[in-house]
Formats: sequence, structure tokens, C-alpha cells
Amino acid sequence: MARADFAFCHALKVRWSEVDMQKVVFNGHYLNYFDVAVYESWRAIVESGIAAHGPALRERFDGWIHNIYVVKATCEYHGPARWNDDLDIGVRVAKLGRSSMRTVLEIHRGAEHLISGELIYVYKDPVANASAPLPEDFKALIGAFEKVAPEGL
Repeated sequence: MARADFAFCHALKVRWSEVDMQKVVFNGHYLNYFDVAVYESWRAIVESGIAAHGPALRERFDGWIHNIYVVKATCEYHGPARWNDDLDIGVRVAKLGRSSMRTVLEIHRGAEHLISGELIYVYKDPVANASAPLPEDFKALIGAFEKVAPEGL
């Protein structure tokens, strides 16, 4: 994937507490970095839709994110990040299914690609306690935001 394919990047500085005895970011922190970046990308998607849909969109967004769950998370390590590094975390929704969403991520330090990742989410009906279709207006917002249209949209 090309770095230019990401409509959203989240900047993050590696903190001292995230570095292990090998003086690199402990591997588990990358999933936390992904989680923070995905949430910030969702906020950016919603904010991009406020002009067309009004501020009530934020409230609907809150309902959506309380009903979406990670079912798969993967990381591929290409190089380590270190204390005080400035990182950019690219987030892109690559595929939208009936009830699922596949998000791809990359972590870069400058031009260096350090980490690749994938998060798969499933949307759940809280009353039925079962998977449910992703809201069409949420899918439309994602499609309008992304530089590369997600598969399945």
C-alpha cells in the first residue's frame, strides 16, 4: 500500500514508559497506538460530515462506536520505534462488509515504514446481542472520506 493512500494520519510521540529493556517500543504498545489512531480517524470522518449532516451526527457516531468490536488484530514488525520518535500512524478503511469493517494501518517514522497492521471490527446489535448491518450513513461517510474507496462500498 502507498502512504499516499491514507486519508488520515495520526501523529504520536513515543513516551519513555512505552520503551522496553531493549530500548525499543514494547510490541504490545503498537496495538494501543492502532486503537488511538483508529478512534481519531473515526472522529475525523464524522467531523468531515458535519457540514452536510449537522452536529447531531456526533451523537449518532457515539452510538455507532459503542457497538463495534475488534474481532481480529494483527501487526507486522518491519523495524523498531524508539523513545522520543515522532511517528505517523496511517489509518484506512479497506473493506466494508454487511456487519464488518477491515481497517489497515501503517506506522512510519519519517519515510521509514516500521509497522503494518490490520484490525477487523464487527458491528453488534446491543439488544439482540448479535452482529448487525453497519449503519448505511456511517458507511457513506467512510466512502466520502477515504482517498481509496473501500472494497464492498
